[in-house]
Amino acid sequence: MKKISIVIPSFNEEDNIVSVYESLQNHLGHLPYEIEALYIDDGSSDRTLAKMRELAGMHENVSYVSFTRNFGKEAALIAGLHHANGDAVVIIDADLQHPSEVILELIEGYEEGYDQVIAKRNREGDSKFRSGMASMYYKFINRMVDVKLEDGVGDFRLLSRRALDALLSLSEANRFSKGLFSWIGFPSKTVYYENVQRQEGETKWSFSSLLNYGVDGMISFNNRPLRLCLYTGLIVMLLALVYIGITFVQIVRMGIEVPGYFTTISAILFLGGVQLLSLGVLGEYIGRIYYETKRRPHYLVQESNTKRRDA
Repeated sequence: MKKISIVIPSFNEEDNIVSVYESLQNHLGHLPYEIEALYIDDGSSDRTLAKMRELAGMHENVSYVSFTRNFGKEAALIAGLHHANGDAVVIIDADLQHPSEVILELIEGYEEGYDQVIAKRNREGDSKFRSGMASMYYKFINRMVDVKLEDGVGDFRLLSRRALDALLSLSEANRFSKGLFSWIGFPSKTVYYENVQRQEGETKWSFSSLLNYGVDGMISFNNRPLRLCLYTGLIVMLLALVYIGITFVQIVRMGIEVPGYFTTISAILFLGGVQLLSLGVLGEYIGRIYYETKRRPHYLVQESNTKRRDA
């Protein structure tokens, strides 16, 4: 009997831990597969871990891994993939916004021979502002990065063991899973589902965290921002040379005039802005190199009732 591991990253989701398991059992319990529910507690401050312990004590197919602190969703994802023992792995959120019934379609795609079966949602129910910003972001980032990212496609997907092993072979510290899923390739299929609103608890994604996540996506998969800084510097230098040449000719022909305040301030502010922007982009890349050289683990485990597959 094949085994399907359901990886469930969780952060302060005490209200949803049991509900997620019940939903999985209701929709997948009749299948001819061994289903493993693998919860990852990302350093929750509520009773999330206690709920996991209780659930694992009542059901043999429930496993959990608890971090020493909050390491972030990317760390929770990689921990789930490290500890998953299934022939295939499905990643879902703990907020019940990834419908368990869609997993049936993911498994169908897996049986058809696809290594990645991707769930894509529509944006019905989202605010027009959020939908518009998301659409603009994906149009922009796909012009910048070296992989293809799709609006409505996230972590909700099935990975075959072959695809999972390929993903785990990528050891970088600064991970952007959306891009990594696309980067590894393999035959893939997309299934579609209706957007579901959160029923319990509050979203953990603020505007600032979404903005930081978007910047991570742009920086992680290309060096085009660095190239853009180079081109911008060349253009500004050429414009400055043209300006200096014109000004020199005017001085030779007409003599020195009273310097213009507006011209001076504009040049200083413009050049200063370009320099600060370029330094910021360079700093982002240097910071990522800095963290990569440390080679710290992605996460630290405080408590678990399962072992890493590669341990």
